[in-house]
Amino acid sequence: MKLHIIDEAERCLKCKKPLCQQGCPIHTPIPQITQLLLENRLMEAGEILFANNPMSAVCSTVCNHENQCEGHCVLGRKSSPIHFSSIENFISDSYLDRMEVPKIEKNGKKVAVIGSGPAGITVAIKLALAGYKVTIFEERSKIGGMLQYGIPEFRLSKSVIDRYKKKMEELGIRIRPNTVIGSAIVIDNLFRDGYSSVFVGTGVWRPKAIGIKGESLGNVYFGIDYLRRPEAHQLGEKVAVIGMGNVAMDVARTALRHGAKEVTLYARGKRISASSHEVSYTKLEGADFVFGKAIESINEAGPMFKTSIFDENNKVIGYEEKLDQVEADSVIICVSQAPKNKLVLTTDQLKTTEKGLLLTDENCMTTHEGVFAAGDVVQGANMVVHAVEEAKRAAEGMIRYMEREENE
Repeated sequence: MKLHIIDEAERCLKCKKPLCQQGCPIHTPIPQITQLLLENRLMEAGEILFANNPMSAVCSTVCNHENQCEGHCVLGRKSSPIHFSSIENFISDSYLDRMEVPKIEKNGKKVAVIGSGPAGITVAIKLALAGYKVTIFEERSKIGGMLQYGIPEFRLSKSVIDRYKKKMEELGIRIRPNTVIGSAIVIDNLFRDGYSSVFVGTGVWRPKAIGIKGESLGNVYFGIDYLRRPEAHQLGEKVAVIGMGNVAMDVARTALRHGAKEVTLYARGKRISASSHEVSYTKLEGADFVFGKAIESINEAGPMFKTSIFDENNKVIGYEEKLDQVEADSVIICVSQAPKNKLVLTTDQLKTTEKGLLLTDENCMTTHEGVFAAGDVVQGANMVVHAVEEAKRAAEGMIRYMEREENE
């Protein structure tokens, strides 16, 4: 493992204008990191990675590397790109447990973080390091959000999240599990109780319905609900998955691991929105892909499809009249998610887009004074690294806001 990592680091050209760094949404200083590794300065490299991206140990595993850092490596034009994901994972994984938590002088201000997904964890760590007393409110019993309940164990070990929890506790971050903000406690209560600002990182946990006949039948499930507890579902041997995004890939691979014999993914067009690596693994594990099938309804026998008609540019321009009944024991719908609306319904001045996503300004502040938001609840379902990128801006915006309030 170490020899491979060093070999990869030695291949790095240390470009003066590193396209790999530009291709990373959070602009990880890749040439600097590879050089530090070659100089046996592992902890220094880990410190830089963590400062730039507190979720580095996660992103190095689940990021869409082929479209980001590795996809922009100049070596990839004629041969194989530097597999920086492996280098980053080795360094970050080694650093996470060994990092020394600094003694931080608290400034007396309290901050509430609603949701403990990637955005919430990032904001909590950044603000704790800046001297704020942070309390995380988590709806479920375990932290991690989508990392814990949406990404399967075979893609991301849950032990990583446990290690983050331990490190956050060392930073003095309080975690209040099984607490829904927007129920017995609302956002206004947080300000009443002395929190100087509030961060919302609640993600997108409400499945998007297609609006077709049959969605309420007993053999139909939504992808995000299935991934939360796959062992609670009895899918049968033949499973139809509607959609071809990353969630659909996770659903298909999970279903195969939980007893399904035949798993087929269906798409209306000919485009796959999931990353190419996830598609490759899904095919390798035995799932089938069928294109040009638009779901029309679902019955006890399985899904009913309309067959798409394409033009010369592979754009859907219509459908054949005949419907196609597909036999399946279960149907799992994976066509995106939206935020739950508890916070909006219980908080005046908190405005959303037509899709239910929170509106924010350039500082990540919502339309409610002192309430900030980032991640999927603002962007819609997206990659972990994008949530971290925006959460860093939110933390900076919150600090500026609280400092301004103190001066005024």
